Amino acid sequence: MMHLTGLYSVPLALMMMGLSAHVSVLRGKTAISILDGGNMALAERIRRHGNFAENVPTALLLMAFAEASTTAHLWTHAAGLALLAGRILHPLGLFHDRPVTAARIAGGSLTWLSMLISMVNIVLAQWGT
Repeated sequence: MMHLTGLYSVPLALMMMGLSAHVSVLRGKTAISILDGGNMALAERIRRHGNFAENVPTALLLMAFAEASTTAHLWTHAAGLALLAGRILHPLGLFHDRPVTAARIAGGSLTWLSMLISMVNIVLAQWGT
């Protein structure tokens, strides 16, 4: 059982639901059913949701594999906390007219760091000393 990965998956699932609802609310207000209809605010919301959906499943899967390979709990927590922090920061810094923001860079970097921590632990568990 991957208790720690499960623990981190709950707030991340709530974030996913929040990002999805954020898109749906604006779709309802604008009556745009498919794509973004040229509405930049909707495009930004769609992209925030999409980036989350593109990255979080892989990060959680890597965490689960690392935890299942008897990675020390400290490393699973490190990966989980980096992922949570990264996923909170990233959408706060994602704007169409500001391609580089501190929150976007930090959010993306922390997400990658989370994946890297898990990947290193998987490799060490399989082929390490």
